Amino acid sequence: MTFTSWQFGIFAALVFGLYYLPALRALQVQLLVVASLVFYGYGQPELLPLLAVAVFGTYLFLILALQNRSIWLPVGIAFNLALLGFFKYKFLFVDMPSAAVAGATPIDFLLSLPLPIGISFFVFHNISLLVDLTKQKTAPSLASVFLYIIFFPQLVSGPITRAGMFIPQIKPKFPADVQYIDAAKWILTGYFFKLYVANNLNELTSYMSFPLYETLQTQDRWLLVFLYSYQIYADFFGYSAIAIGLAVLFGYRLPVNFNLPYTSTSFSEFWTRWHISLSSWLRTYLYIPLGGNQKGPARTYLNLMIVMGLGGLWHGAGLSYLMWGVMHGLLLVIERPLLGRLQSIDSAVFKMAQMGFIFLCVSFLWIFFKLPHFDQAVGYLTGMFVPSSNPNPPKLFYNLALLYSLPVIIQHFAPRALFERRLRGAEPLLYGGMVALMYLEAGPETAFIYFQF
Repeated sequence: MTFTSWQFGIFAALVFGLYYLPALRALQVQLLVVASLVFYGYGQPELLPLLAVAVFGTYLFLILALQNRSIWLPVGIAFNLALLGFFKYKFLFVDMPSAAVAGATPIDFLLSLPLPIGISFFVFHNISLLVDLTKQKTAPSLASVFLYIIFFPQLVSGPITRAGMFIPQIKPKFPADVQYIDAAKWILTGYFFKLYVANNLNELTSYMSFPLYETLQTQDRWLLVFLYSYQIYADFFGYSAIAIGLAVLFGYRLPVNFNLPYTSTSFSEFWTRWHISLSSWLRTYLYIPLGGNQKGPARTYLNLMIVMGLGGLWHGAGLSYLMWGVMHGLLLVIERPLLGRLQSIDSAVFKMAQMGFIFLCVSFLWIFFKLPHFDQAVGYLTGMFVPSSNPNPPKLFYNLALLYSLPVIIQHFAPRALFERRLRGAEPLLYGGMVALMYLEAGPETAFIYFQF
């Protein structure tokens, strides 16, 4: 069930109404668990047993690890990584047509299952649960574990929430405590960025797909790369904002996932602003256990390359995703010894130049996201530096490109004080305008980009 469907609107309203009934207050956790199963199973009911196996298995290993952490914690982590590895990377090692004639019916059935939506996110939740709670030596109830892992606002595309942050919030909730205005702002902003910005930009960036990009003019290839940067931000920020707002309605706080990433003046800063929950997870559960920056420069650089390479593969089983991660790792390594000197330069012009350079590099690397087939990504990238020979290229409407990009640009670069103090009284008009635009000018329905991960 997608956030942008009318079915989800009915579903959310019904769950909200039942959730705060006094007669059901003692069953709030169980109600959210059932609602989350309905939410997930609506699109892939055949994968509900897999979700149950992941949760029950993780809970079992949690109980065992509380008794002997040194043995059962690694086993529990391996169990979850095996689930992720099998479903996400099986076709790197198994040829489906030849496997289908093997005559091994159970194996054929498993191989034929589609990639479970959101498996990357709930597996990371499982690992966080095992690591955090075995340190605290506490075992929550099975219902609490279920809710933490499959809470429907964050189940499919995050934000990735630490167990130590979420589970303490599981307690009776009351309608008088809900911050309705805060929730409404998050939800309206999320839907606006998804429906008006991301969906409309998708109409333009669809020309980046192979073989359509071969018909483009060279300058249009450049334009579309920047438009896709705005699109993927608006799409993922929109989802995260909706998730945060929905969670507030049910009395829970999820971590903020984006903080104006395109204003970054370094690659390290970018990764403290983009997909913050994933960056934090990789730092806590991978970079620091590898030694972080505590074992000398060479080991630090190696750790950065490992973490970013695995971060790329986490997004997908393909050379393009690996290249995206490795290149980000390489950029982090190159800039690390220079950071102190660069940050000491106190010049607004220099900071703007840094910002533009970071945005340019990040945008170039998004090509490997848009085109997960490596040869197609290289073909698009190469064409950006070769004059176009197509006598009849498609016409892109530059005024529309600017119009749909403008909300991202304004959000990133408009003076914050202008909105926080001087224009605070105009907030109703701002949100009313957003509602009008998303209703009157919403782009054609498209799935959230991060659903594929």
